[in-house]
Amino acid sequence: MKLGIDVGNTLTKVALFKGSELIELHTFETLSLYKLKLLLSGFERKNMNVRYSIVSSVKEYDKDIRNFLNENYYFIELSSKIDLPIIIGYKTPETLGNDRIAGVCGATALFPGKDILVIDAGTCITYDFVDKGENYFGGGISPGIDARFKALNTFTENLPLVNRAEDFNLIGNSTTESIRSGVLNGILAEVEGIIKRYENNFGRMKIIFTGGDTIFFDKRLKNDIFALPNLVLNGLNEILDFNINKSTVIL
Repeated sequence: MKLGIDVGNTLTKVALFKGSELIELHTFETLSLYKLKLLLSGFERKNMNVRYSIVSSVKEYDKDIRNFLNENYYFIELSSKIDLPIIIGYKTPETLGNDRIAGVCGATALFPGKDILVIDAGTCITYDFVDKGENYFGGGISPGIDARFKALNTFTENLPLVNRAEDFNLIGNSTTESIRSGVLNGILAEVEGIIKRYENNFGRMKIIFTGGDTIFFDKRLKNDIFALPNLVLNGLNEILDFNINKSTVIL
């Protein structure tokens, strides 16, 4: 069995894989070594013993977790410096977010030989393009939905902090509704426009959405998209397999 841990900006996801199949998924606001050991003990009681592990983090995480995994399992900490199943063409790979690396690795495994645009809609919205030859060039980063609402409240004197709503109009008839219109219609227009520009430059491609706000876009975009909420975890599993297959370590 293989363990994949994705430490995001707001949540940490822990996945158990058997081969390419995601067997169990657990989500934590904060993952501690104690919680991780409890989870692993539960796996062991079900005869699902972990032998291999990988961690991707967009921020610093508990070093005790790192030490524990490194001492007890085959362990990889994701970065652009490790062996990857894609070719990184990013000018500053040391600044490249691990979630972006894992996302495109997961995408190329699902759609080999295809041009792919991965859109991760969470705290930020990231756009990542990988071509049919598995060359990753980069993409774009912009604020996510909640970040836009917070920015209007933070950087103005009189605008309130507004929450998103399931229904919103093009024309807002109050300040609250105007903010919702601007943020939510604006972010939809941005994403649709970015997709169109990629397709104008590269032709038809696979469009994959992942991240916590995937459902918002999946329900509203006219484009033919694939909604894959666990794409980053699947990518971590692919990267782990890629390194296991190259390794001579036997556990």
